[in-house]
Amino acid sequence: MNQTLFQKLTRTKPVEAHAEQGQSLAAAGLSRSIGLFPLMMIGVGATIGTGIFFTMVEAVPKAGPSVVLSFLLAAITAGLTALCYAELSFRIPASGSSYSFAYATVGEFLAFIMAACLLLEYGLAASATAIGWSAYLNNFLGNAIGWQIPELLRTPMIVSGPQGVVFHPGHINLPPIILVILCCFLLIRGTKESATTNAIMVLIKLVILIFFVAIAFTGFNIDNFTPFYNTDNSKGFAGMAGVTAAAGTVFFSFIGLDTVATAGEEVRNPRRNVPIGIIGALLIVTVFYLLVAVAALGAQPAHMFEGQEAGLAVILQNVTGKAWPALVLSAGAVISVFSVTLVTIYGQTRILYAISRDGLIPKAFQTVNPRTSAPVSNTVIVCMVVGVVAGFVDATFLWDMVSMGTLTAFIVVSLAVPVMRRKERLAGDVKKGGFRVPFGPYVVPGLSIFACLYIMRDLSTTTFRIFAIWMVVSVLTYFIYGIHNSRLNQK
Repeated sequence: MNQTLFQKLTRTKPVEAHAEQGQSLAAAGLSRSIGLFPLMMIGVGATIGTGIFFTMVEAVPKAGPSVVLSFLLAAITAGLTALCYAELSFRIPASGSSYSFAYATVGEFLAFIMAACLLLEYGLAASATAIGWSAYLNNFLGNAIGWQIPELLRTPMIVSGPQGVVFHPGHINLPPIILVILCCFLLIRGTKESATTNAIMVLIKLVILIFFVAIAFTGFNIDNFTPFYNTDNSKGFAGMAGVTAAAGTVFFSFIGLDTVATAGEEVRNPRRNVPIGIIGALLIVTVFYLLVAVAALGAQPAHMFEGQEAGLAVILQNVTGKAWPALVLSAGAVISVFSVTLVTIYGQTRILYAISRDGLIPKAFQTVNPRTSAPVSNTVIVCMVVGVVAGFVDATFLWDMVSMGTLTAFIVVSLAVPVMRRKERLAGDVKKGGFRVPFGPYVVPGLSIFACLYIMRDLSTTTFRIFAIWMVVSVLTYFIYGIHNSRLNQK
């Protein structure tokens, strides 16, 4: 029977189809090789690092010492959404994360738009974190051997200046490109090896951050928290406006929660391990973010964060008057950002794998190497795009765009919970057991949506403008290719 346009836009992929695809993985797809601890470390690895090592430089000038509230606001919002992720991951244990959740609940068109948000979110996040790696690598080399990377090879061609976009012909940020190439080689070797390597790097990162907190607190000065809120309103960031704007900047770092869900088809016992992995990762991340933020602000006045490269390493050097703590911190940051970039690229490839398997983008993205169980072509394409952006574009353009994608994804995930509950109730197939969002299907998801919109409202006008252009491109792609090639056309 021919479907009307409205029926095509709103058709959903049944939950049973996700389950059938999961059962066929051993023969033809990805393999279930990730346990609970490596899964939780994927979430921590994709989250801790970006919000602390880099975005403090962007967030503190907006909020001042009250950036601590920005991290707390972002964590509470992410926590509300984490509960929604936990329930949906129990019912839909599939790759694609919020894309798969949307496809099973609100329909194909909105699922494709959600996929576009996720691609923007993951691709730019990987590029932004790779760019930040360059500053800490340069700091490490300077303290270790007294040599720094020439500026021509560690600055991008396209940068953000006071008067707008500035071009520096001949400049290239080479270290991020090298980092992306290393991540590419590791990912095409296979998921299990990548997850294990990531878990080791995350543990090293946590030890390094504990090291930073312990030393930074020796130089703690309570006067650095006065005034607590930003009093400069020249850019509209005074008071709570600065807190919200900074929360929008740091929010993208909570992408790790979504990354845990993207691994749904490669996790052993996903109905149990994915919800635990999401909530466990959030708790670990929140504790470390708040500890490091308080320690950093106590050790250094807020005005010194603006434009500061390798900020945490510089703080340790200033507190101790010695180079070796900064050397240790820079080495830890180099490892940390490696793990963040690795996991973010991993999440991007798994989302593309899920979309391609549904016929909405070309088949090349779902081709899996039978020996390594890794989507090699998919990974190479993603790494090429990420590497080009990281090598030639200033990170200033990327932070808020990633937050926009993350917030949009969280809104759709929250919306999917009541829709899924209603579908189950109408079908008379209410699943027993497993994790369920407390206080019914509306309270927590509603609060999550409200909190996301509250943070989103203070993102820059440029961010909304670029996001609108991306949405137009996505809609055209769906109507030109996706709607005609969807596998649901065969039903």
